[in-house]
Amino acid sequence: MSTILRSHAEQMFAQELEELKKADTGKRPPNWQLTPQSVVDYLMGKTLQNGFQVSAKYIGNRRLIEIAVATLTTDRALLLYGLPGTAKSWVSEHLAAAISGTSTLIIQGTAGTSEEAIRYGWNYAKLLAEGPSEKALVETPIIRGMKNGKIVRIEELTRIGADVQDSLITILSEKLLPIPELNTEIQAIQGFNIIATANNRDKGVNELSSALKRRFNTVVLPVPDNIDEEINIVQQRVASYEKTMQLPVEKPALEEIKRIVTIFRELRNGITLDGKTKIKSPSGTLSTAEAISVVNNGLAMAGYFGDGTLKATDLAAGIIGAVIKDPVQDKIVWQEYIETIIKTRDNWKDIYRACRDMV
Repeated sequence: MSTILRSHAEQMFAQELEELKKADTGKRPPNWQLTPQSVVDYLMGKTLQNGFQVSAKYIGNRRLIEIAVATLTTDRALLLYGLPGTAKSWVSEHLAAAISGTSTLIIQGTAGTSEEAIRYGWNYAKLLAEGPSEKALVETPIIRGMKNGKIVRIEELTRIGADVQDSLITILSEKLLPIPELNTEIQAIQGFNIIATANNRDKGVNELSSALKRRFNTVVLPVPDNIDEEINIVQQRVASYEKTMQLPVEKPALEEIKRIVTIFRELRNGITLDGKTKIKSPSGTLSTAEAISVVNNGLAMAGYFGDGTLKATDLAAGIIGAVIKDPVQDKIVWQEYIETIIKTRDNWKDIYRACRDMV
């Protein structure tokens, strides 16, 4: 039997959600699977009274998650905003899983997302045969969320065209979706809400109109405050990846993860961790998510093309691919960094040689 490549949050953490539900004695908002306090505990982690350990899904400021959850108990929608790779989609998925029991009501925003993907579409064969009818109507995730009182996720809201974005205004303000072709409307039941994500580094994004912005409460998810926090995030996500992919490789050494995170943080911030040397930053974001991808790629290299132990040579290609987005300017920044910073560090000779040889 084949293993699912990536399970939904409610499948991966079904036992945790069930244990939280058993221990949850507080008052739940209508159609919520857990109380707001337990939703926060699910994301931030907690040891329950029976000794069961709920793992942390988000490592950061607890207050931000409390604000996000509190927003979803009101009639305001939630916008998770920030740099790419700051766990916006991850948090969105886990919030939906904990609140509604499903994270699958999702609309992926792109430049080609149409109004039909948000409001409703038509089965044109039935439409031509029978004319407009409920049977010919193609329900979107938003319609299903409205009918069942569930959380709907919209990924990369600012990638969607401004005119299509504004089709959300009536849904968010009136909590209904008019269907003029059928002379009817769909009214949302309690529990329905929308979590949207957007990042502030995409080129060519479509700004939200002021009317739409007013319908959202915005929570900005920052990059990790310190290196230890970021290392912890990378460790957890890499461990989850290893378990799913079943790679023939040893567990990555903490030192290798620390070096990747150090490189990314220094290039991202334009200064070394000790604050003594200013350096140029490349054009990319070098997010925590990209650090996770570099380690995962290195594990695959070590497992299938190495001896099963993660080494600098396994990581070099991933690091360079993450750093050098502009083949001219970023390459200059990277070469300067490896010669002035990496080369001078004790115990970094292996990663210096691996990166130098690949540039």
